[in-house]
Amino acid sequence: MATQAEINSIFPQMMDNFQADKAGDLNATIAFELSGDNGGNYWVKIDNGAVTHGDGETDADMTVKAAADDFYQIATGGMNPMQAFMAGKIKVTDMSLGMKMMSIFQLG
Repeated sequence: MATQAEINSIFPQMMDNFQADKAGDLNATIAFELSGDNGGNYWVKIDNGAVTHGDGETDADMTVKAAADDFYQIATGGMNPMQAFMAGKIKVTDMSLGMKMMSIFQLG
């Protein structure tokens, strides 16, 4: 099981993996609702080639829902994002933005 510190470390790592050239002029806020003992609410905001992150609830263009442990596996390469989606381990409210997110943050 991923620890709270490991879950919290995902989002700074996403900032390091961010590819501004693939984001283009995208402006979007993505909320992450992670369930389980080490879950929580997080967000990532992409704004004209820059990215920021934080925790807490926010108005979002897309929401990602997953168990914290499953999301940790996806974010760290232990689980394929598309397979996780097909198996119902991760849910997204905007499939198009979800697909784009995979390339912007080098997931999968």
